[in-house]
Amino acid sequence: MNAIGRNIIIKKLKEGVTATKGGLLLAESHREDIRYVEATVVSTGSECDGIKKNDVIYYDRHAGHKIELDRETYHVIKTQDVVFVL
Repeated sequence: MNAIGRNIIIKKLKEGVTATKGGLLLAESHREDIRYVEATVVSTGSECDGIKKNDVIYYDRHAGHKIELDRETYHVIKTQDVVFVL
């Protein structure tokens, strides 16, 4: 599976659970104060500078879309949605 152009295929890391002050358990997907999510890069397009396969990145949680291949879920995002690379 290869990304094309400015697209990046990523595998989102498992979301953790946090507790509120009142003891309510929330998944990261339900926390509005978290805007950026961590993921591992599976493939980058030819126009993606500074990002390579297996990099750990943070990207805008509302970016891109999901794809499913061989019962695995991946996300496709654009280069501009990446905030930083670890």
